[in-house]
Amino acid sequence: MAPYGVTLALLALVAAVASATPPASGLIQVAAVQAADRDAWARQAQAMATAGRLRARRTEADTLVPGRRHTRLTQIHRGVPVLGAGIVVQEDGSRTVSVLGSIFEGIDIDVVEHLSADDALDVASRLTGTPLGRRRTPELAVLPHPDGTFRLVYPVRVFTGGDLTILYVDARTGGIAWSRSDLKRQAAAGVGTGVLGDAKKMSVRTEGSVYVADDVLRPPSLVTFDLQGNIFRALDFLNGTVDLRTADLAADADNRWTDGAAVDAHTYAGWTYDYYFKRFGRRGLDDRDIEIASIVHPVLRSDASRYSSGIQDLFFLNAFYAGDGVMVYGEGFPADQPVDGQVFDYLAGGLDIVAHELTHGVTDFTSGLVYEGESGALNESFSDMMATGVEFFFQPAGTGPLKADYLLGEDVIRPGGVRSMADPAAYGHPDHYRARRRGPDDSGGVHANSGIPNNVFYLAIEGGTNRTSGLAVQGVGPARRDAIEKVMYRAFAFLMPPRATFATARAATLQSARDLYGPGSDAERALAQAWTAAGVE
Repeated sequence: MAPYGVTLALLALVAAVASATPPASGLIQVAAVQAADRDAWARQAQAMATAGRLRARRTEADTLVPGRRHTRLTQIHRGVPVLGAGIVVQEDGSRTVSVLGSIFEGIDIDVVEHLSADDALDVASRLTGTPLGRRRTPELAVLPHPDGTFRLVYPVRVFTGGDLTILYVDARTGGIAWSRSDLKRQAAAGVGTGVLGDAKKMSVRTEGSVYVADDVLRPPSLVTFDLQGNIFRALDFLNGTVDLRTADLAADADNRWTDGAAVDAHTYAGWTYDYYFKRFGRRGLDDRDIEIASIVHPVLRSDASRYSSGIQDLFFLNAFYAGDGVMVYGEGFPADQPVDGQVFDYLAGGLDIVAHELTHGVTDFTSGLVYEGESGALNESFSDMMATGVEFFFQPAGTGPLKADYLLGEDVIRPGGVRSMADPAAYGHPDHYRARRRGPDDSGGVHANSGIPNNVFYLAIEGGTNRTSGLAVQGVGPARRDAIEKVMYRAFAFLMPPRATFATARAATLQSARDLYGPGSDAERALAQAWTAAGVE
């Protein structure tokens, strides 16, 4: 049993019903970038919207290409949204530039539900033993099931001691139609010392006689909470049964902060915000300055041995984006207790870890890449790309602590970190499409297979040879790194549909390069060569 009565019964339930196999029945992938195809799909999209089969979810102006706008349309079946299905239309004035998406044909289910949203929350709470608040009321949706059928469901997010799971509660029977993990692993000025002993300026404010980690200098509310090892409060907050208050904010009496985890979580969240704004003109995770809340010390390192392996994996050895602008940073393990030969320090001490996880928030508010299979690997890879971009934006290039490089997590998971963009195979990850992982493990290989687009990103910038194919790539060079970052950001944030494949990603990134820099630019050439070298056509 998990310590302190935290229920982990959900794990067995997930193992019994979860699958990483993407639904294939009637799925049409759209990558219309040539004139005839895009015009035909633009007409088709208009017809579907008129008939109520597509609904505009969001239209946003392009922050990188003046005059462009992007409209995300969700597929609708009899008034109910279809999960992960829809298209993205890019327009320049009245001209359609591209249409990319994933559409299901042959949906024929009735949409009359027998359960309410509150009933679905009660079902999920009863099955998992986890109290759930009404802060996140689930919405009725059509689920494309891995068995090729479609189900009417309520998606319910549940945090347990060991995972963040989405339970798809059948709106007719009250059973669990499917489940999957959605855990993406990994006005006063103060002075703080970070996890690695480096000094940082902090944006904080006064609260009575103390200083609290509430950044009032940046546009969004940017706060850091210190839960002081209270895992119950952490789980209650994540499941919506309590709200965190001013008393939960990380605090310091003299404004010379020494808690490295709080210092780095707070500072690096601000740096990530700054990177997105200065590089891409983006205002926070949702481009509307949603609050960014960081949680440190959900457990205490000294208590590590008292917890189950599930809680250790989640709250000690991991950092994760919990949705709605909330980040949780793992505590790490004592230095004399390495895990598989690596020391895990406070996870908030890695700038690339903070930026990686916050980028999952950007993905949630833009493409919504489904966290399984190829779309899940793209989700992970985009976070790696932007995390690496943040490092190079704020840190000098080099090797060793507090240096920008193409390793992920290396500052706090020592030695070596968890992934390499330059050499994915060094960590057992594929760098070529024919070597991609298949099967249900890791939600269809979302972490391992991220090595393929990661290597594309690296080669497009630095140049070199894909080690599996032996094909050479002429990169744009480090001086033009920002060009590839902008191409990737724009493709993932504006052009990519939720169920994008690697082939869709190739089409979207090449289209993005053409839009930004014109046909035949060095960025388009480098990316085309890199995708080809990685076996993605």
